[in-house]
Amino acid sequence: MISDLILMNGYGIYVWSAFSFTLISFLSLYFIINLQLKKEQKRFEENFSTLSEKQYSVAISQDIHKEILKHSGSKI
Repeated sequence: MISDLILMNGYGIYVWSAFSFTLISFLSLYFIINLQLKKEQKRFEENFSTLSEKQYSVAISQDIHKEILKHSGSKI
């Protein structure tokens, strides 16, 4: 019964290799995008921390900056 599932009437090698390739591709894309997101968040925080007091108060009032800072773990 298990061997029938694995072999799939001779097509198992194609099905499982395609499934494995897809899974590996999705996982690698996830990790690459996650790494890039962390880099961009760090860059944003560095740029945000160099603002003057007036620029900081204007930026902190904008919703998009609040959302980015909330997800990066910074305190507003």
